[in-house]
Amino acid sequence: MSTPPLPPPGCPAHGLGPYGVQRLYGADAERDPMALYEKLRAEHGTVAPVLVHGDLPAWLVLGHSENLEAARNPSRFARDPRFWRAAQEGTVVPEEHALGPLVTWWPVINFNDGPVFERLRGAVLESLQRFDRRGIRRYVMRFANQLIDDFVLNGRADLVTEFSSQLPMLVMTQLIGAPEEHGPRLVRAVPDMLEGSESALESDQYVTGMLHQLVEIKKAERGHDLTSWLLDHPAELTDIEVLAHVRVVLVAAYATTANLIANTLRMVLTDPRFRANLSGGRMTLPDALEQVLWDQPPINTVLGRWATADTVLGGQEIKRGDMVLLSLAAGNVDPEIRPDLSQPVHGNRSHLAFSAGTHECPGQDIGRAIADTGIEMLLARLPDIELTVEDSELRRRGTLMSQQLVELPVAFTPKRPGAAAPVADSAPGPMPSSVSATAAQTAPPARPRRPWLARLLRRR
Repeated sequence: MSTPPLPPPGCPAHGLGPYGVQRLYGADAERDPMALYEKLRAEHGTVAPVLVHGDLPAWLVLGHSENLEAARNPSRFARDPRFWRAAQEGTVVPEEHALGPLVTWWPVINFNDGPVFERLRGAVLESLQRFDRRGIRRYVMRFANQLIDDFVLNGRADLVTEFSSQLPMLVMTQLIGAPEEHGPRLVRAVPDMLEGSESALESDQYVTGMLHQLVEIKKAERGHDLTSWLLDHPAELTDIEVLAHVRVVLVAAYATTANLIANTLRMVLTDPRFRANLSGGRMTLPDALEQVLWDQPPINTVLGRWATADTVLGGQEIKRGDMVLLSLAAGNVDPEIRPDLSQPVHGNRSHLAFSAGTHECPGQDIGRAIADTGIEMLLARLPDIELTVEDSELRRRGTLMSQQLVELPVAFTPKRPGAAAPVADSAPGPMPSSVSATAAQTAPPARPRRPWLARLLRRR
């Protein structure tokens, strides 16, 4: 990797590492990643040199077409971390690195390519596709109502801690076939594991141990769940491969869907574009979800591509074994494809929120179903919900891979628990086309419903 000259002594180059290369970690980088991406785009174009934890060099892909080029060419940019030159030369031990879970090889689809990948992905994709779409929706409705019942009498809630961070894991516990009592513990353990807290190792051990027990249970008695279907798949996955892929699906569903729910709720409650469009009757809730997937994808950056040979991407000379990061968020706002970010993108799914190519997220429809139905239930039961702070006061917590809302405080008219508004269960797929009109069956709100929200709750 070519490097610029060292900055002069005492240069206030905040966030810069050796040779003036931008760090992608630390407070400066994580405070406002979108601003950082634009700074790098202005300085380097569509592919920029950066440093990851430990000041290890990498390339950050910022352009939309360049992201697609890297994602769709595994022969040039492999997912297998064993290609990483730093690991091959012994300058880093992946298992001991701060990004260990993301750079240590495992027998899972996101760390393989070629025939091994095809075998594993076929088993995961075909197993996920076996879920009954209405069944997923019913699980979401059940757990969404339970969570809402816990705070509906208070008239106030934090929709991050009390709703968006819990709903995906509770639903996924059912989909993987885990005993229901594991749900609350998994709600705490998985995010703790991902955030690298002091108890992260303990949480990781709990998740792994629980999944090991789950595989053993399902080997003795199959069920209508992902674990059983992976065990029975003709690809003949080993027990370790089954455990590893249930874990991948569980963690990915939490990380992406919890963020998607929180970001969509925040934008529906605060963004003038959505209020204007919804009041005009031109935007459904799935439209709003799609807009959020463009503007605030659940994952900012995907770590995990390595150059298999010397190559060129975005005008940069990338050497064999270089780490390549896909910036999905930066690609989604590439001026080449979105010169005016204020324009809506209804019906356009060419965003990078779920990556692209053979490694595109296989469970994205399930994630959409959980987010869409969960938000639908919340707005149906609490039609006069309001944010209690200014949008500018909302706090976010950043990492290399994503930015997450810390809280989303709201107020609403208190209601009695269990007074759930029934929602039509006739959607043909995991992403309903509009929000049910049956919200009108809830008790009348104490204050007038806002016109844009009334439109949102109206049947198409």
